[in-house]
Amino acid sequence: MPLQAEGDPGYGSTTPGGRFTFLDGSETVPLLIPEPEVHQYIWKPLSKEELEKCAGGPGWKKFRSRLVLVFWIGWLIMLGTAIAIIIQTPRAVYPSLHWWQRDVFFRLQPALFMDVDSTETSSISQVSKQLPYLKSLGVGAVILEGLFPHDDSLLNLTEIDQQLGTLPQFKRLIIESHKAGVKIMLDLCALDLSEQQNNDTELWSHTSGHMQDSLRYWLEQGVSGFAICDTDAVFTAKTLMEWSVLMQEFSSQDDERILMVWQTGNTLPVLNTSNHVVNGSLVELVTKSLIPPSHHPLSVPEVAEAMEASLQIAQGDWPSWTVGGGVPWELQRAILILMMTLPGTPIIKYGDEVNPIQDSTLNTSAANQQGLGQLKQPLALFRSLSQSRAREEALHFGSFSFLTFNATTSSSTPNSTATPPLAFLRSWGCIHFLVLFNLGFEPHTLDPDWAPSLPKGGVFVTSSGLDRQGPVSLRSIKLQPHEAIVIKLFESDSF
Repeated sequence: MPLQAEGDPGYGSTTPGGRFTFLDGSETVPLLIPEPEVHQYIWKPLSKEELEKCAGGPGWKKFRSRLVLVFWIGWLIMLGTAIAIIIQTPRAVYPSLHWWQRDVFFRLQPALFMDVDSTETSSISQVSKQLPYLKSLGVGAVILEGLFPHDDSLLNLTEIDQQLGTLPQFKRLIIESHKAGVKIMLDLCALDLSEQQNNDTELWSHTSGHMQDSLRYWLEQGVSGFAICDTDAVFTAKTLMEWSVLMQEFSSQDDERILMVWQTGNTLPVLNTSNHVVNGSLVELVTKSLIPPSHHPLSVPEVAEAMEASLQIAQGDWPSWTVGGGVPWELQRAILILMMTLPGTPIIKYGDEVNPIQDSTLNTSAANQQGLGQLKQPLALFRSLSQSRAREEALHFGSFSFLTFNATTSSSTPNSTATPPLAFLRSWGCIHFLVLFNLGFEPHTLDPDWAPSLPKGGVFVTSSGLDRQGPVSLRSIKLQPHEAIVIKLFESDSF
């Protein structure tokens, strides 16, 4: 079939643009419809000039000033809230303690250092050399016993026993004690004035004045105080008032002079005075025997009974503790822990810091014969206790709570009549120290529910065997025979 030639009136024609036209020149729909162009928006940051223009605008300045204002207002609100919380939060009030409440006392007889084979150094000079050693143990005061001659002591009260040393050597001791930070006190209990007082009233009046002059003499030398017994004839309201005025005369804020009384019985003798305050205005320290004096060594049950009786009354005025009776060597370390953790001022007798576990044949009398010069290594337990007592408020002036064990607390042996354990709590704020004792010959396993109000976890501070350390749970403690343990308790979430 032949194609219609160009110009055929029966058909239209195509134009160069691809459009179909009729012969009369009109256009129709194109054969190929092109796709519409898509205009894509491309984001680009503002230029420096555009940004400066926007930042300097009134809207931006208003927004920025309000943002800064909101920030400072919020900061001031948080600061005020924090200050209000700090002011309203109850804070522990730390009591102001005297030096005789902070320090550990040490009873020492200079005669123990007497060397019969050598006359180069006196006993007092030997004591001077041992002051740094005592300070390293944590001792803050030394009570010198037996310093005055027993015969005709009233006439020689301003002179020391010549067998122990001379006055220049004693003055040197005072100087060295100030350098070492150890205070020196004199024990006057060996002076028996009862005969003079009972037999001759005029002589007693002269004696009282002589005692005043003698005390003034030693206070001028730098002595920090004196110790008397409640059985001494000078233990009267009149004499104590006179001595108290004398102590205040030589006392200062940094150097307080004190008078202490050894209590020989269960209670102090009653003084006939309306304003009598023994543990206060007249006498600063009243020292009680933690273990009562006895003419024979006490057994373990007797020591346990005496300890329990002392723990039940270890409250009230600031006490002071010493050991009066003989303690079995296997309990000496437990007694040392008891002395250093009870409220009050501990007074340790020379020889009690010796480690009886290392040498079971070394008793107190044997230690007294050796002298401090032969004990170069201080007892680790004594040092640990003194350091803990110095830095822990709970062991210094915290409250005291005697804890009783319930019937379910058992020993390892059924139906045993062994000595039950003892325990007490020292608390200050949220800090608690638990002290446990097993004085018997059998181990004891503690009932987990014996003290439900106590935190369940803690950390060992020290123990009589120095073999416990690290964290501990109260539900898993087993007390060994003759053992004492000190634990610092924590709440379970912080443990």
